[in-house]
Amino acid sequence: MKKMAMAAEPSDPWRDALALLAQDLLSRGAAEKTRAAYASDAGQFVRWARDHALVPGDVTPRALRRYAAGLTEQRQAPTTVARKLASLRAVFRTLVEHGQLEQNPADLLSAPRKAQRLPRVLKPAEVAALLDRIPADSALALRDRALFELAYASGLRAEEIVNLDVDSIEFDDERVRVEGKGGKTRIVPTGEPALRAIERYLARARAALANDDTEPALFISKSGRRLSTSDVRRRLRVWAQRATGVAEGTAGVAGVSPHSLRHSFATHLLENGADLRSIQELLGHASISTTQVYTRVESGRLRSAYAQSHPRA
Repeated sequence: MKKMAMAAEPSDPWRDALALLAQDLLSRGAAEKTRAAYASDAGQFVRWARDHALVPGDVTPRALRRYAAGLTEQRQAPTTVARKLASLRAVFRTLVEHGQLEQNPADLLSAPRKAQRLPRVLKPAEVAALLDRIPADSALALRDRALFELAYASGLRAEEIVNLDVDSIEFDDERVRVEGKGGKTRIVPTGEPALRAIERYLARARAALANDDTEPALFISKSGRRLSTSDVRRRLRVWAQRATGVAEGTAGVAGVSPHSLRHSFATHLLENGADLRSIQELLGHASISTTQVYTRVESGRLRSAYAQSHPRA
C-alpha cells in the first residue's frame, strides 16, 4: 500500500515577511538586540494586521496611520511609536527589495515628533572628580578605573567597552580597536591616563580575577567572565555615589551613565576646537546628523552663558 504524500504547509505571507526581515537584518550586520526589537515590534503589527484581515499587499498608508493612531491612543511614548514605525518601514522595504511589493506604504508615514532633550554632560572637573576617586586598593577598583578612564578617553559605548579583548589595546600606537554598531570596526586614539590605568589593571588585577587563561575579554568580573553592560552601569553608579555623596536612586546618580561619559567626551572635544567630522569618526556615527546633537549642546551652553553674563540679555 502506497503511503500518501504529506501536503505541503500552506504559505503564510506574514510569516514569510518576518523571516525575510530577520534574514535582511542579519545580512546588514544588525546587532542581536536590534534584531530582537524589530522582530517584536513587527510581530505586534502582524497581529494587528491579521485581526483586520490584511495581508502585506493590502496594507496602505491609511491603514498604517490607523495603526499608529492606535499606539498613540494607548499612551505609548513618541520614542516608542517612532521605533515601532521604523520596524514597519524595514518590513516593507525588505518586501520591496525582494520583489514582493512594488512600493513601501510606510514611506509616507511620518513619525511622531520626539522631545529634543540635551544629553547629560559632565564638566571636565566632574569627570576628574569621578575618575580620581576610584582608588587602586583592589582588583575591582583597578579594573573599574581602567574601564572608565578608557570610556571617557575614547568615547566608547557600554557595549563597545564590554566587547573589547586584551589585544584590542594597541599600546605602542596609543589607540584602541573598537567593534561598533553593525559589526563595523574603527580605530580610536586614547590618552596616556587611560593607557596607564589599563597597564596597572593588566599587571596587578586581571590575573587575580581570571579563572580561565583562554578568556580573551579585557574587562572581566570577579567570577572571571566577560562583563555585561549592566555590570558597567552598576559599577559606575557605585563610584558616582562615592564621588558625589549622593544617595543611590536620586537624580544626581541616575544622571551619570556610561553614555554620560561618551557625551562628555564629544562635548569637551567640540568645546576645545575639534571639528564635527572628526568627532563623528571617533564616535562611530554613520551619519553626521547624529553627531550634530553636540552642536545643540554647545549652543545651549552659550545661550546660558549669554543670559547670565550680558547686561542686555
